[in-house]
Amino acid sequence: MPLTRIFLGLGSNIDRHRHLCSGLDTLAGFLTDMSCSPVFESLPVGIKSGPFINLVVSALTDLPLLELDRRLKLIEADNGRYAPDRKGLPLDIDVLLYGEQVGNFDGLVLPRAEILKNAFVLWPLSLIAPEKVHPEVGMTFATLWEASQIEQQLWPVAFEWQGQPLTPDTMLPPL
Repeated sequence: MPLTRIFLGLGSNIDRHRHLCSGLDTLAGFLTDMSCSPVFESLPVGIKSGPFINLVVSALTDLPLLELDRRLKLIEADNGRYAPDRKGLPLDIDVLLYGEQVGNFDGLVLPRAEILKNAFVLWPLSLIAPEKVHPEVGMTFATLWEASQIEQQLWPVAFEWQGQPLTPDTMLPPL
């Protein structure tokens, strides 16, 4: 199967650094040309919990869409996502974009609606792929972020993965 450019949204609100690093490590084992957006902290949306940290990953995959989604669910499960006694969300990984696919694929709707609804998805997506055009709206992610009226509290946070900072110092408040 040819390689497809994908964008994934990752988030956690329990032992956040450990779970996001675990998810990123696993993704790096089967995706290629992987890059990460800066990491953002935000208040929870839709659930009562502590703050989340989120980022967007861009990568290439040779997996068909539904096989990719199945693997992502296994990574979530390995991090306690579906544990009966969990409190919060250890790891959430969503397919935001899979190539230029648009539609409902066995219950997986692409592009993911959260792109246009949540700042913790659109802002990092606009930074990692500013010139990429939303396949339904026809505008770049940078333009969509600039024009967005999303009212969510969101701020960049320092985060390291494999010894590399994901959020540039220039985005962080001075010490």
